[in-house]
Parts: sequence; C-alpha cells; structure tokens
Amino acid sequence: MTEPTHLRTGLGQRISISLLLVASLGIAGCQTAAISDIATVEVAQGSTENIASLTAVIERNPRDPEAYNVRGQAYGRGGRYNEALADFDTAIKLNSGFYQAYANRALIHRFLGNNAASIADYNRSIQINGNYDTAYIGRGEVYRTSGRVQEAFRDFEKAIQLDTTDPRAYHRRGLLYQIRGQHDFAIEDFSTAISLAADSPEPYNGRGLSYLARNDEDNAFADFNTAISLNGNVAESWSNQALIYERRGDKAKAAKSYARAVQLDPNYKPASDGLSRTRGA
Repeated sequence: MTEPTHLRTGLGQRISISLLLVASLGIAGCQTAAISDIATVEVAQGSTENIASLTAVIERNPRDPEAYNVRGQAYGRGGRYNEALADFDTAIKLNSGFYQAYANRALIHRFLGNNAASIADYNRSIQINGNYDTAYIGRGEVYRTSGRVQEAFRDFEKAIQLDTTDPRAYHRRGLLYQIRGQHDFAIEDFSTAISLAADSPEPYNGRGLSYLARNDEDNAFADFNTAISLNGNVAESWSNQALIYERRGDKAKAAKSYARAVQLDPNYKPASDGLSRTRGA
C-alpha cells in the first residue's frame, strides 16, 4: 500500500537480525528490529464503525476498485487478513492495473507467511509501475527476512534512487550494511531514517548498535535511551540499554533493564541471556 494509503498499524512482525559486537564482555548476538511496514495510526481506522462506513460506500459504488482497496486496508489494520485479501482481490479484478492494490495484497500475504505470493504481487506492482517505491521496499523486506540479502539490498537501493521519503528504505538498508560490518554507512542510513521518522525507536536502536560496534558507548547509550523515551514497551531498547550498563560494570542497573526487557518479551533471548549473566551479581 502506498504511504500514506499503505496499511499503517503495528501489524508487522518484528523481524530481528544478528549483529556481532566485539565487546569487552565478549557479548554477541545483539539484535535490531526493522521499522514496521505500517506506521502507527489511529486504531479507529480499523474499527468496526469505520469498516461499516466503508461498506456503505461500496454498496453505493460496487464497481469502484478504490473503495475495495480502502476497505481492504481497514481490514488489514484490524488484523482481518482474509477479508483484506478478498477486498484486494476484488479491487484487482475491477482494475487489473491497480498497482497499489497488488502491493497491499502482497503485504497481507507476507503477514500470512505466503512469501511466494507476496513476491509475485510485488513483481506485478513493479511491472505496472516501475517507479513505485513502496513495492520495492515491500519486496526488499520479503527478501531480507528470507535471507536473500543481495536482492533485498538492490530493492532498498532502488527505492532510495527513486528519492523515496519512506524511512523503511533507509532503515532496512542500514540493517544490511550492519550485517556487512559497514557501520559508517549503517549509521548514515539510520540517521536518515531518524530524520524521516523521528518518533520511531527502531532506527535509534539500530544506530546505537552500530555506534557500539565502533566502541562509541556514549552515543550508543544516548540512542538506546532515546528509543526507550519514544516507546517504553520495546524489549530490545531495554536490553540494549542494559548492555551498556553491563559493559560499564554496573550489574545491578543492567539486571534491572534486562528484567524489564524480559517482562516485555519473555522470548527475547539477548535479554534473558543478559539477565542470567547479571542477576544477583
């Protein structure tokens, strides 16, 4: 979906990559998540009341593909993926050149784990409109989370060459630079993502980890603290803050931050491992 008509909620799965850090503690496996495919919007946009009003529009205009596309987005925001797919299917049947609807359907397929179908829809969207940055970013994320990093990099690069203002392109390219150990480039991309989405914690966590890889603890700590101030419910941010405390030898504060991360996400391994190292120290 286009931004701002692209799906915008917290639907996206949090996919992490591993970043090996050469630290005095010998700690490895720190992670950073990608900016969600869909930024936060008013919950009401996916509400029953909003969907009812969109359904009324469709009843008045049953041959309008845009009406189905908009309602499909609302279904997606509400987590009603099968209904979203049905609406995007109808929008495409009514307008076979509706490249936004192909990209919207592709995103839902990715959320459902249908990566082949997702890539096929992104391919079709790009075939119709080769300058559609959202489709390159979406397809790049499917490639990235499938381990096809070279293809992912090319797609994010293409979106950036198209002068996208979507922070996801820069953030995700930054993650790939990070994997390569090219932290100067990663920091530059994360900084651009921050300039485009200053209220998102993810690029601060990403940039902080690259600062940490360069042994720049002060800037890393500032970024992790900013991430927490923007959203105190992200386990990664607390775990990253704890890592700095641990590196500095403050095990009590580290354990407290790791514990908060584990409370938020019991399955976040860097936090549970960190808590095991620092609890009772």
